[in-house]
Amino acid sequence: MNIKKVNFNTSSTTFYFAAGIAHLKEFVDVQHAVMLVDEYVFNQHVKKFKGWKTIILKSGEQFKKQSTIDAIIKQLIELGADRKTILIGVGGGVATDMTGFVASVYMRGIKFGFIPTTILSMVDASIGGKNGIDVGVYKNMVGTINQPSFILHDLVFLNTLPEIEWQNGFAEIIKHACIKDAAMFKELEANSLKKYQSKKALLRDLIQRNALLKAKVVGQDEFETGDRKLLNFGHTFGHAIENTYKLSHGYAVAVGMVMACMISEAYEGFKDTNRVVELIKQYGLPVHQSYNAKKVIDVMKADKKKVKDVISYVLLQKIGKAVAAPIAINEVENIITQLESK
Repeated sequence: MNIKKVNFNTSSTTFYFAAGIAHLKEFVDVQHAVMLVDEYVFNQHVKKFKGWKTIILKSGEQFKKQSTIDAIIKQLIELGADRKTILIGVGGGVATDMTGFVASVYMRGIKFGFIPTTILSMVDASIGGKNGIDVGVYKNMVGTINQPSFILHDLVFLNTLPEIEWQNGFAEIIKHACIKDAAMFKELEANSLKKYQSKKALLRDLIQRNALLKAKVVGQDEFETGDRKLLNFGHTFGHAIENTYKLSHGYAVAVGMVMACMISEAYEGFKDTNRVVELIKQYGLPVHQSYNAKKVIDVMKADKKKVKDVISYVLLQKIGKAVAAPIAINEVENIITQLESK
């Protein structure tokens, strides 16, 4: 087990890497804990949750909405949860998002921690304190920024991870490499999904490297006034197509990264779109999605990153170096419309 503490503005998160869920009792009082567990994870690993109070969450982005939050809160009241209760979100990004959101508003805020069970949630969704729910097709339109007190990685959960979830997770790893780590980009080019799946030490080190990369960015800019915006690479277009076309998050971000690379060519003189495209393909991710430009633009106009008629779009100057560029929404509309039929 490797323990790292990361400090934020007014709080901190302790990471327990490669720890095993059995270690949880060493720093969490079972009597004051409620686990919010993704139903797929619970059914696959039911013995691991013996002795813990649990609320089972339905799997899938379509359940990340206000009615689910209301149902969770009712169950917490029935379980007698109070201000001393700690919530533990166990699952992918949907489970951690909802757990953090409920904890931030229940009794005006109680402690919470995460046991992410997917690559995506280990390297991205569980880190940084963004806890949100969707409103229709609008991703994370309602939420809070509130840090978990701990994040525990038990890699045994990855043994039952479907292949598509491995691909989803590697979309965010590729994103991190594109914006902040050219050396990691080269490492990814030299390896493959199968290699990371078969060599657990290699995978463990990659996950830890990505988790700490994101935690460092958030620690320096918790409320997204500067560098944290760069973590949105691939997400502006990605979020606009994710719920509209019912894509998995990683698939949507992969397509969004390709779109961002194309825009980067025009605005930043980026020359490595082909390298990014080939790496995305190498990890089984899509590089194109047919879309209706008007529908996509309508969703993007409601994006949280838009201010008046300008959207903050994350672009690449080179692999490993990203910038957030203010682009007029009508210019983005022109580009997306031109690329619609290509």
